[in-house]
Amino acid sequence: MSTFSPFSKMQLLPQEEKLEITKHKSELFIGIPKETSYQERRICLTPDAVSSLTSHGHRVMIEAGAGESSSYSDKEYSDAGAEVTNDPKKVFSCPIILKVEPATLPEIEMMNPQTIIISAIQLKTQRKTYFEALATKRITALAFEFIKDEDGSYPAVKSLSEIAGIASIHIAAELMINQNIGKGLLFGNITGVPPTEVVILGAGTVAEYAARTALGLGASVKVFDNSITKLRRLQNTLNQRIFTSTIQEKSVLKALRRCDVAIGAMRGKNRTPIVVTETMVEHMKKGAVIVDVSIDTGGCFETSEVTTHERPTFIKNNVIHYCVPNIPSRYSKTASLSISNIITPFLLQIADDGGIESAIRCNRGLKNGIYFYHGLLTNKSIADWFNLEHRDINLIVF
Repeated sequence: MSTFSPFSKMQLLPQEEKLEITKHKSELFIGIPKETSYQERRICLTPDAVSSLTSHGHRVMIEAGAGESSSYSDKEYSDAGAEVTNDPKKVFSCPIILKVEPATLPEIEMMNPQTIIISAIQLKTQRKTYFEALATKRITALAFEFIKDEDGSYPAVKSLSEIAGIASIHIAAELMINQNIGKGLLFGNITGVPPTEVVILGAGTVAEYAARTALGLGASVKVFDNSITKLRRLQNTLNQRIFTSTIQEKSVLKALRRCDVAIGAMRGKNRTPIVVTETMVEHMKKGAVIVDVSIDTGGCFETSEVTTHERPTFIKNNVIHYCVPNIPSRYSKTASLSISNIITPFLLQIADDGGIESAIRCNRGLKNGIYFYHGLLTNKSIADWFNLEHRDINLIVF
């Protein structure tokens, strides 16, 4: 009786063993140019991070004065093993460019074809010409905002949101005591004096850290968000029960009438929804403070208008408004340390894996960060936003 086999005679013959090709470590050559964007004071790598990279045999070239606004001198960088140059063209000719802000068109012009650029993308401020310029030079680009961690969260977005959340309360505390515009109130809880009342719109990372800081100072906190799950998670992470509510005009207005500080920490898909109308702001106390952290994506107070770090506030309806986009840049050294600590392990991993090509095969979080691959747009949300063609990176890299 013959046995039926699902394999052919050829498949049953001994096969040649196929082994995985061993990874070869690659040496990185990283260029860090000086930030030219308005109000940008941060830098991607601290001298300690540079030292860590150079001790692994990598080269780092930095433009003179790039770290000054984060209180890092050129000497600290050169002592850490970086090459310091006055020529931005030299820096932009490096195979890997590290920036905080997205590259400008003249900067892309200075880059060599096939360069790898790692920076923020700030989608809402970008134009179509930026992506066309990247395509022309066949550049591979990674965005901080898109890089994922093992748990699926976005580490860069999270840590900058943490800074913005804590900072929003510190800023409000400063504005409350300001002699010219504030009411001379201390942010906190003094025996026999009613505590500072804070209203936070949103229940994400910014809201969590703002609430944590306000509670630490003894304030009474009310949080509004339309996601019950987020509100529940917030109460659990804060380890205490606070006032939480969904966003209903009546309850928000009631809270705003009594509050000393209102923090806008909402996020929308394209634009932040306006939750507080001008009429609601008119009902707020004289000298109350609004810190609209969500001004980066339009702001959730109708009265919000973009301000600068130099002139951060304006008064409307007797309410102090602080609407500076990019709050973390005000705390440039803390923000730089935060960005540096997130990026350095990724850079060392790219080198250990043998370059960006094999690194994105091994690391899905890093692959998620890529929005341009050798001049091809690989991010669907960017393609939809700008009406451009895109390719699925999983079909190009596998």
